[in-house]
Amino acid sequence: MKFEIDPNTYKEIAEVIHSDKSPVGIDAKKTHILILNKLQELNDRLERMEQQMNIDKA
Repeated sequence: MKFEIDPNTYKEIAEVIHSDKSPVGIDAKKTHILILNKLQELNDRLERMEQQMNIDKA
């Protein structure tokens, strides 16, 4: 598995999810919303790809 991330991207994400109010330093709700949103985007993309593949096979 490759879990490397560009330092600039890492910094941008860290700034978005950072929270001084949290004991762990991140806003858990915002973090989960971002993750769920990205998963939904990936799911939508996968469904479009699957539909296109089915069209191409017909």
